[in-house]
Amino acid sequence: RSAAEAERAGSNAGLAPGSAPAPAQEDAELAAVIGATVPTGFEQTAAEEVQEKLGSASRISRDRGKIYFEVPARSLSQVHRLRSVDNLFVVVQEFKDYQFKENKEDALKDLEDLVKKLCWTNPLKVWELNNSLKKKKTKRKKHNLQSPASREKMNDGGEEGGADQNNANDQEDCAENPVAVESTGGQDTEKPQGVASRNGVEEEEDNEQSDEKVEVQESSEGGTKADDGQTGEGEAKVLRFRVTCNRAGDKHSFTSNEAARDFGGAVQEHFQWKADMTNFDVEVLLNIHNNEVVVGIALTEESLHRRNITHFGPTTLRSTLAYGMLRLCDPQPTDIIVDPMCGTGAIPIEGAAEWPYCYHIAGDNSPQAVKRAANNICSLLRKNESKDSSAALGIPLDIIQWDICNLPLRTGSVDIVVTDMPFGKRIGSKKKNWDLYPACLMEIGRICTPGTGRAVLLTQDKKCFAKALSRVGHIWRRAQTVWVNVGGLHAAVYLLRRTWERAEERRSFW
Repeated sequence: RSAAEAERAGSNAGLAPGSAPAPAQEDAELAAVIGATVPTGFEQTAAEEVQEKLGSASRISRDRGKIYFEVPARSLSQVHRLRSVDNLFVVVQEFKDYQFKENKEDALKDLEDLVKKLCWTNPLKVWELNNSLKKKKTKRKKHNLQSPASREKMNDGGEEGGADQNNANDQEDCAENPVAVESTGGQDTEKPQGVASRNGVEEEEDNEQSDEKVEVQESSEGGTKADDGQTGEGEAKVLRFRVTCNRAGDKHSFTSNEAARDFGGAVQEHFQWKADMTNFDVEVLLNIHNNEVVVGIALTEESLHRRNITHFGPTTLRSTLAYGMLRLCDPQPTDIIVDPMCGTGAIPIEGAAEWPYCYHIAGDNSPQAVKRAANNICSLLRKNESKDSSAALGIPLDIIQWDICNLPLRTGSVDIVVTDMPFGKRIGSKKKNWDLYPACLMEIGRICTPGTGRAVLLTQDKKCFAKALSRVGHIWRRAQTVWVNVGGLHAAVYLLRRTWERAEERRSFW
């Protein structure tokens, strides 16, 4: 809606100063515009999943890595079960062509004034309803973990399991914790993050969001109150909040820090909430992409891609990216799907969870990687048992140690191959990839069914891959390329289709 309409609606914000919104009822009439961050490059895949599972059409944002769709508030729990989205937020208002003043002070003053013009009532109701759903989920989790035996099982993961978890937590701090620097330049100005590897197969850690987060600084009056947010009996709870600003574009006169600070100050003044950078109840999002401005309220505390992996290697492929790769090859019931370089098993575990009527085989040349993947499979089994022990039937997934160039699989026995290929950064090298890639393409070409087999392969070493593909062009045809951002690296996901040509049995590349 226009800014004028927003100003007329602003009087309906109607919340008592400092108070929390009234508990939201699951009103069938209450609709929400949901924003979702998705792996860059897989926006269309996410939009198709939303249409398929929720019946809602999605609009893909000009700001890459985001989609928007409208759903009834009662469907929030289904929204959280989407496999292709990372973070969710409810849209307060969107401005598709916001005109920023050239003078910095004027531009920031406009952002401050915007707070009073927005209609916050329904988005806050949706946020409250979302909170009630999270509380129910937390209670169920606590109930399931009360058994001492189950706690003992959770810790029985092998000696490297605990260290792996710590490594992963250390590496992902950069994705979770807002940092006080601005994002400059265009929409794809992500800085490359640390690139870690597993034996022979690398995976790049993809950050929570492409733009860097900044926080509004806590005001002096908000931080010095004696009650520190606690309220007496009968008083309404004073909510704690922070503002996170994601900004992309080079035509803004202000920084992300300045926008978050001034917008956050206006939010505090409008609602009488207390600023708190770490222990907050509400996270207000201010997304600025050139002249597109979206104000939202976060519905997720951490990315939804953290759902399957409990035993981490040096780094792990995001479950949302794994889902996008799998969906690209359109698995059908009874298909045999192989990940020959599985690492910690992110791709086959995601596949077994979402496509249980296929048979999934995971393999790696590293015994440590195989052990981690096996532990992750066990964790998924325990998770399924805790949901409904009477219906727990296992998952159609096996893990094996093997050599990618000599797979113990019959010729033409596999329908789909999906894998994250080595980038040549930490383990191995781009020089070694010149031999490995064609050998790999030949071997997966041998095991795939002629005419119907397909492969989805992720790599950042695009030049080497293109050369290798040209060498095996008689058995593989490139059908589609999806450009993705993986931890700040410009990578590609290739969908290949198997030709009817018979693959060579002799191994000419190794």
